[in-house]
Parts: sequence; C-alpha cells; structure tokens
Amino acid sequence: MTTIAAPATGNTPGGIGVIRISGDRAVEIADRVFVCADGSSLLNLKGYRAKFGSVKSAGECFDNAVALVFRAPKSYTGEDVVEISVHGGIYIIEKTLGAVFAAGAEPAQAGEFTKRAFLNGKLDLTQAESVADLISAQGEAAAKASFNLLQGALSDKIRGVTERLTDCSALMAAWVDYPYEEIPELEQEELGETLKTAQAQLQELINSYENGQTMTQGVETVIAGKPNAGKSTLMNLLAGREKSIVTEIAGTTRDVVEESVRLGELVLHLNDTAGIHAGGDAVESIGIQRAMDKISSAVLVLAVFDSSAPLSDEDRTVIEQCRGKRAIAVINKTDLQQRIDAAEIEAAFAETVYISAKNGEGAAELEDAVKRLLGVEQFDASAPILANQRQKSCCKNALDYITEARTALESGMTYDAVNVMMDSAIDELLALTGKKATAEVVDNIFSKFCVGK
Repeated sequence: MTTIAAPATGNTPGGIGVIRISGDRAVEIADRVFVCADGSSLLNLKGYRAKFGSVKSAGECFDNAVALVFRAPKSYTGEDVVEISVHGGIYIIEKTLGAVFAAGAEPAQAGEFTKRAFLNGKLDLTQAESVADLISAQGEAAAKASFNLLQGALSDKIRGVTERLTDCSALMAAWVDYPYEEIPELEQEELGETLKTAQAQLQELINSYENGQTMTQGVETVIAGKPNAGKSTLMNLLAGREKSIVTEIAGTTRDVVEESVRLGELVLHLNDTAGIHAGGDAVESIGIQRAMDKISSAVLVLAVFDSSAPLSDEDRTVIEQCRGKRAIAVINKTDLQQRIDAAEIEAAFAETVYISAKNGEGAAELEDAVKRLLGVEQFDASAPILANQRQKSCCKNALDYITEARTALESGMTYDAVNVMMDSAIDELLALTGKKATAEVVDNIFSKFCVGK
C-alpha cells in the first residue's frame, strides 16, 4: 500500500494542527520534513515515542513541532504511523502537509485511515462505523452509545451469537457428512435451544433499533400552532439563542425555520413553522401549507397553545392535524392569566406540558414528556445497539434464516436442510461485522467518513 497523509484535525484555526502519516514509508517521509532538536533521526525512534523539533520545507524550517511515532502493528491503522503536531494555523497546516506530499506521501482518501485499520484487523466494521458516529455525535447519549460500540459492545454480542451457531453448524455438518464415524449426534433439544436463544438476542437488537436511532441521530420535530402562540419563543428557548424572529405581530414566521438543538440527552431537529390560520396573503398560504406538510412527515410534533387566550378554531385545526401523530401539547405563556380550556387539550394529547417560553420555564418538563412519548426514558447507552440501516438489515436477514431453521427443525426436516439456513444466518452476521462484507459495501461505508479519519 502507498503511504498516505492528511490533517487529522479540523480545517479551522486552532491551538494545534495534526498531520497524520500512515504506511510502510511513514517514518522515512516524516524524517525528511522533521528536524529533531537533539539532532537525532526519527528513523531510530521506537514506537510510542515523541521528539520535539521543527518542520521544514525546501530545506527551510518554518515552525516548531512535535513528532509522535507509532510502529506497526501497534498503531491506529496497524501500519507505521507518524503524527506531526504543529501550530494550528491553516497556512502552517497546509504548508506542513505540502512538505509531506513533496517527501513522497499520497493524499489520503475519505476514511482511508480507518479503512486501513479495518483491513488490518484493528477494528471490525461495526467499530469502524462507530468512529464516524462518535465524531458526529451531538449529545451525551449519542457519544456514549457510539463509544461503547467502538469498544466492541455490538461486536461482542454478534460474535457470541455467531460462535454458538457455528459450533452447532459444524457438529451437524460433521455428523451428516461422516455418519459412520464416532461423532456424537447433536441433540434436537440442544439445537432448538441454541436457535431460540439466537432468535431472542437478534430480535432484542432489532426491537431497540428505533430507540437507538432516536437517541443517537436525533428526532425530526415540528413546532406547530396558531400565530402568536409562542412557537418562535419556544424555538429560541430550545436553541439557546434568537433563531426565530419574535414580535407581538401575529404571523411573523412565514416559512419554516430549522435548527438542531439539545434537549437534555435528546437532539431535536426543530422546524419552527408558520402559524396555522385561515386567510392570509399568497406568501402566508405557502408557509401554512409547508407547516401542514411538516406536521405530516415529522416524527414528533410540539403543538403550542396560548394559555392566555380561549381555544380558537385555529387551535382546533392544530389538534386535528396532530391526531394519530406522536405529539405533545405545549401550553405556553403560563406567566399570564390562564383563559384556555386546558381539559380539552389534555384529552386530545398523550402528553401535555405547561411552560413559559418567555421566562425560560418548563424545558425540563418538556424533556421528560418527550422521552416518555418516544419511549426512550430507560435508554441504556452502554447496551449494544444497531447503529444504522445496514446493520439492521443484516441482523433482520439473519433472524429470518434462524426463524426458518427453527421452523424446519420443529417440522422434522433433516439436519442438512436446517444447516443450510443456519449457514445463511451465519453469513449475514459475518457481513454485519465485516468478515464477509463485499468490497463495494466497505468502500461505500468509508466514503462517508471525513478525510482525516
């Protein structure tokens, strides 16, 4: 393989910028651009050692730096790796990278460092995918879940299921292929119990998929309500800044305003929509239709009502739009005298929360209500979860084959027929962890990574 290099830090100014080099010639190339302060050579440096010095280009030193050497196979990629830390100005990082390329390195492709770690057996595919999820995590639960996957929580669970199925499959195959040898026959009860256990474990993973996605990827959420109910004030409260314009004039928001916010451990992808009401000009009508469309497609609706005003036809339109949806009634403006018929609202929604968005009151109660409605109040970030649709598909396919194998066993079919289905289940689980993943699948996964990973 070629020796590759890329910045391992973001493309913004910072205190430190890190250039990562990986491959057989990593130390040699780094030694060409790095001058050790003590006059030594990086070529003689053992792994997990660092040197202070300077980086140079065209024979001229231009910044102080630290070079950290990792020797194969004890590195992130499993290859020789050198990480050169320079001052984090964009120009300095680019100049250092240019010098590394001039010394013989090739530009790394998206995700190529982690891809090499996978190909060299440092990570399986589920752990590799968790690297990207950890980088993009927007909340504590998402970060914890991704880190636990990186530590092998899902890998260990899938490996355990696979090994038990493989042991049974091997014993069945040997007994079928060599009937006259003294090979103990696998008892049907034992095989049935193995299949039943595998079935339950995979079903548990599939059942927890939606909750895992909710906590790690966030929830598409719409804030809806009549004009001047306080939708934009709620948006600003949750965003922690003035994202939506707030005035006393009804109908200020005429289109959808989008923002991702953290509500405790949850990430809500918020859409503040135009106030729902009859009439209005052509622009308002378009905004109202977009609000209706957003309500229809959203996973969660926060329906906002003005506590200081009686229920109106517009409020009842919002209530009707929310029927059959996962929606929370947010009765706003509790700092004012209540005039709304709260009982009618509470009867129409599974959850009702009272807040004063203007005074910043009620966010904790709203978080609790959202968790209850979405069923994630008991989410365990340390438990193994399926992180994406690819993993879920492999798990579902394996479960289907195991279910077929169990049905075949109970109906009296021969062991060789049962074994065919078990082997298919094993192949799906091996594809999940990457031991039998196609090159196309692997390339697709790593193409979604950033270049420095």
